[in-house]
Amino acid sequence: MAKPADIRSLIGDTYLEKYVIADRVRQMGHQISSDYRNRPLLLISILKGAVFFLADLAREITVPLSLDFIAISSYRQDRRAGVGTHTVRFLKDLDQDIEGRDVLIVEDVIDTGLTLNYITRNLLLRQPASLEIATLLDRPYRRLVDLPVKYRGFKVPDEFFVGYGFDYQQLLRNLPRIVRLHV
Repeated sequence: MAKPADIRSLIGDTYLEKYVIADRVRQMGHQISSDYRNRPLLLISILKGAVFFLADLAREITVPLSLDFIAISSYRQDRRAGVGTHTVRFLKDLDQDIEGRDVLIVEDVIDTGLTLNYITRNLLLRQPASLEIATLLDRPYRRLVDLPVKYRGFKVPDEFFVGYGFDYQQLLRNLPRIVRLHV
Protein backbone atom coordinates (compact mmCIF):
# COMPACT_ATOMS: atom_id res chain seq x y z
CA MET A 1 0.00 0.00 0.00
CA ALA A 2 1.29 3.43 -0.91
CA LYS A 3 1.85 6.02 1.80
CA PRO A 4 -0.84 8.73 2.15
CA ALA A 5 1.66 11.44 1.15
CA ASP A 6 2.49 9.51 -2.04
CA ILE A 7 -1.18 9.07 -2.86
CA ARG A 8 -1.92 12.77 -2.40
CA SER A 9 0.60 13.50 -5.13
CA LEU A 10 -1.60 11.49 -7.54
CA ILE A 11 -4.64 13.72 -6.99
CA GLY A 12 -5.57 15.59 -10.13
CA ASP A 13 -8.06 18.30 -10.85
CA THR A 14 -11.57 18.45 -9.47
CA TYR A 15 -14.16 16.72 -11.65
CA LEU A 16 -17.27 17.47 -9.57
CA GLU A 17 -17.40 20.12 -6.84
CA LYS A 18 -19.29 19.30 -3.67
CA TYR A 19 -22.05 21.85 -4.39
CA VAL A 20 -22.62 20.30 -7.85
CA ILE A 21 -22.88 16.83 -6.28
CA ALA A 22 -25.22 18.13 -3.56
CA ASP A 23 -27.49 19.81 -6.10
CA ARG A 24 -27.78 16.67 -8.24
CA VAL A 25 -28.36 14.44 -5.19
CA ARG A 26 -31.11 16.85 -4.08
CA GLN A 27 -32.76 16.59 -7.51
CA MET A 28 -32.56 12.81 -7.43
CA GLY A 29 -34.03 12.74 -3.91
CA HIS A 30 -36.97 14.88 -5.01
CA GLN A 31 -37.65 12.64 -8.02
CA ILE A 32 -37.47 9.48 -5.90
CA SER A 33 -39.78 11.05 -3.29
CA SER A 34 -42.28 11.89 -6.01
CA ASP A 35 -42.09 8.42 -7.56
CA TYR A 36 -42.60 6.67 -4.20
CA ARG A 37 -45.14 9.09 -2.70
CA ASN A 38 -47.03 7.42 0.17
CA ARG A 39 -44.95 4.23 -0.19
CA PRO A 40 -42.23 3.21 2.26
CA LEU A 41 -38.91 2.53 0.58
CA LEU A 42 -35.94 0.32 1.39
CA LEU A 43 -32.58 1.68 0.24
CA ILE A 44 -29.88 -0.96 -0.22
CA SER A 45 -26.27 0.11 -0.49
CA ILE A 46 -23.31 -1.93 -1.57
CA LEU A 47 -20.49 -1.38 0.90
CA LYS A 48 -18.27 0.64 1.01
CA GLY A 49 -18.13 3.16 -1.82
CA ALA A 50 -21.80 4.15 -1.98
CA VAL A 51 -22.15 5.02 1.72
CA PHE A 52 -21.50 8.76 1.24
CA PHE A 53 -24.00 8.97 -1.63
CA LEU A 54 -26.52 6.84 0.28
CA ALA A 55 -26.38 9.10 3.35
CA ASP A 56 -26.87 12.29 1.35
CA LEU A 57 -29.57 10.78 -0.85
CA ALA A 58 -31.49 9.38 2.14
CA ARG A 59 -31.58 12.86 3.71
CA GLU A 60 -33.14 14.25 0.51
CA ILE A 61 -35.89 11.61 0.26
CA THR A 62 -39.09 12.61 2.03
CA VAL A 63 -40.95 9.27 2.06
CA PRO A 64 -40.49 6.86 4.98
CA LEU A 65 -37.44 4.73 4.35
CA SER A 66 -35.17 2.18 5.89
CA LEU A 67 -31.61 1.21 5.04
CA ASP A 68 -29.82 -2.07 4.58
CA PHE A 69 -26.42 -3.06 3.26
CA ILE A 70 -24.73 -5.83 1.35
CA ALA A 71 -21.04 -6.45 0.90
CA ILE A 72 -19.70 -8.36 -2.05
CA SER A 73 -16.49 -9.66 -3.46
CA SER A 74 -16.19 -9.34 -7.20
CA TYR A 75 -13.27 -10.56 -9.26
CA ARG A 76 -12.32 -11.98 -12.61
CA GLN A 77 -10.48 -15.18 -13.23
CA ASP A 78 -8.64 -15.86 -16.45
CA ARG A 79 -8.95 -19.32 -17.87
CA ARG A 80 -6.11 -20.95 -19.79
CA ALA A 81 -8.31 -21.19 -22.87
CA GLY A 82 -8.53 -17.41 -22.87
CA VAL A 83 -12.08 -17.16 -21.58
CA GLY A 84 -12.40 -15.17 -18.37
CA THR A 85 -15.06 -15.66 -15.73
CA HIS A 86 -16.63 -13.05 -13.49
CA THR A 87 -17.34 -14.22 -9.95
CA VAL A 88 -19.45 -12.39 -7.38
CA ARG A 89 -19.80 -13.56 -3.81
CA PHE A 90 -21.91 -12.08 -1.01
CA LEU A 91 -19.75 -11.30 2.02
CA LYS A 92 -22.66 -9.73 3.91
CA ASP A 93 -26.27 -10.29 3.00
CA LEU A 94 -29.30 -8.16 3.82
CA ASP A 95 -30.58 -8.08 7.39
CA GLN A 96 -34.18 -7.49 6.26
CA ASP A 97 -36.65 -9.48 4.21
CA ILE A 98 -37.50 -7.63 0.99
CA GLU A 99 -40.51 -9.66 -0.12
CA GLY A 100 -43.33 -7.34 -1.12
CA ARG A 101 -41.28 -4.18 -0.49
CA ASP A 102 -40.23 -1.34 -2.76
CA VAL A 103 -36.44 -1.56 -3.01
CA LEU A 104 -33.93 0.91 -4.43
CA ILE A 105 -30.33 -0.18 -4.89
CA VAL A 106 -28.04 2.80 -4.32
CA GLU A 107 -24.74 2.40 -6.15
CA ASP A 108 -21.70 4.67 -6.42
CA VAL A 109 -20.72 3.87 -10.01
CA ILE A 110 -21.87 1.48 -12.72
CA ASP A 111 -19.43 0.34 -15.39
CA THR A 112 -19.90 -3.03 -17.08
CA GLY A 113 -22.94 -3.82 -14.94
CA LEU A 114 -21.89 -7.43 -14.40
CA THR A 115 -21.75 -7.22 -10.61
CA LEU A 116 -24.95 -5.22 -10.31
CA ASN A 117 -26.69 -7.60 -12.72
CA TYR A 118 -25.80 -10.51 -10.44
CA ILE A 119 -27.06 -8.59 -7.39
CA THR A 120 -30.36 -7.56 -9.01
CA ARG A 121 -31.06 -11.09 -10.25
CA ASN A 122 -30.42 -12.38 -6.72
CA LEU A 123 -32.68 -9.76 -5.15
CA LEU A 124 -35.49 -10.33 -7.68
CA LEU A 125 -35.64 -13.97 -6.54
CA ARG A 126 -36.68 -12.59 -3.13
CA GLN A 127 -39.85 -11.13 -4.71
CA PRO A 128 -39.74 -7.42 -3.89
CA ALA A 129 -42.75 -5.34 -4.96
CA SER A 130 -40.36 -3.27 -7.07
CA LEU A 131 -36.62 -3.10 -7.58
CA GLU A 132 -34.93 -0.03 -9.06
CA ILE A 133 -31.37 1.28 -9.31
CA ALA A 134 -29.92 4.69 -8.48
CA THR A 135 -26.29 5.46 -9.25
CA LEU A 136 -24.22 8.56 -8.69
CA LEU A 137 -21.81 7.95 -11.57
CA ASP A 138 -22.64 6.05 -14.73
CA ARG A 139 -20.55 4.81 -17.64
CA PRO A 140 -23.27 3.35 -19.91
CA TYR A 141 -20.86 3.01 -22.84
CA ARG A 142 -18.97 0.33 -20.85
CA ARG A 143 -22.10 -1.75 -20.14
CA LEU A 144 -21.86 -5.45 -20.98
CA VAL A 145 -25.36 -6.30 -19.73
CA ASP A 146 -28.64 -4.46 -19.98
CA LEU A 147 -29.47 -2.81 -16.64
CA PRO A 148 -32.60 -0.75 -16.02
CA VAL A 149 -30.96 2.22 -14.24
CA LYS A 150 -33.81 4.53 -13.24
CA TYR A 151 -31.91 7.31 -11.46
CA ARG A 152 -28.55 8.63 -12.70
CA GLY A 153 -26.45 11.35 -11.18
CA PHE A 154 -23.73 11.97 -13.75
CA LYS A 155 -22.49 10.29 -16.91
CA VAL A 156 -18.71 10.21 -16.57
CA PRO A 157 -15.67 9.36 -18.67
CA ASP A 158 -13.57 6.27 -18.16
CA GLU A 159 -11.24 7.83 -15.61
CA PHE A 160 -10.28 6.94 -12.05
CA PHE A 161 -11.93 9.15 -9.42
CA VAL A 162 -11.50 9.56 -5.68
CA GLY A 163 -13.46 11.46 -3.05
CA TYR A 164 -17.11 11.42 -1.99
CA GLY A 165 -16.79 7.72 -1.16
CA PHE A 166 -14.52 6.69 -4.04
CA ASP A 167 -11.17 5.43 -2.83
CA TYR A 168 -7.69 4.50 -3.86
CA GLN A 169 -6.25 1.77 -1.66
CA GLN A 170 -8.98 2.53 0.91
CA LEU A 171 -7.84 6.18 1.18
CA LEU A 172 -9.24 9.53 0.02
CA ARG A 173 -12.92 8.54 0.37
CA ASN A 174 -13.39 11.51 2.68
CA LEU A 175 -12.62 14.22 0.12
CA PRO A 176 -15.81 16.34 -0.16
CA ARG A 177 -15.58 16.54 -3.95
CA ILE A 178 -14.81 14.07 -6.74
CA VAL A 179 -11.33 14.47 -8.23
CA ARG A 180 -9.38 12.69 -10.92
CA LEU A 181 -6.62 10.39 -9.76
CA HIS A 182 -3.58 9.98 -11.98
CA VAL A 183 -2.41 6.37 -11.62
